[in-house]
Amino acid sequence: METTLQLTIDCADPRRLVEFWSEALGYVPEPAPGGHATWREYWAAMGVPEEELPPGAGESPESIVDPAGQGPRVWFQQVPEQKTAKNRVHLDLKVGGGRDVPLAVRTQRVSATVERLVAAGAGVLRIMDEPDMEYYAAVLHDPEGNEFCVV
Repeated sequence: METTLQLTIDCADPRRLVEFWSEALGYVPEPAPGGHATWREYWAAMGVPEEELPPGAGESPESIVDPAGQGPRVWFQQVPEQKTAKNRVHLDLKVGGGRDVPLAVRTQRVSATVERLVAAGAGVLRIMDEPDMEYYAAVLHDPEGNEFCVV
């Protein structure tokens, strides 16, 4: 049996994170399957009882997919509790090109991505600028406080 990977991110507002992470990853909101207008409509057709669905669940996409079909599906699962501690797992957005690319070029690529994501709702936690180590990266958080790195 084949194993596939889905990344699930707990959140308060799936719609907001679908918008942000679509921009961050170059993904697209996942349409409801089978010609259904919404995921809620799809779930109802599958027999999911209405009482199992929170108000508003599935009315807009709650997951994103890689349009090239290579990256994992990302599902933003609405949960009642707020984030209270540092993530134990985080994403690294590798945009710099690796150590074979000159530091100045990597720095420009990381900085441009950080600027784009801040405009989309991210916040900068810190810049890791280690010129003596030939390293430049940024630690950001998404609109709900989930940390990630741009490297």
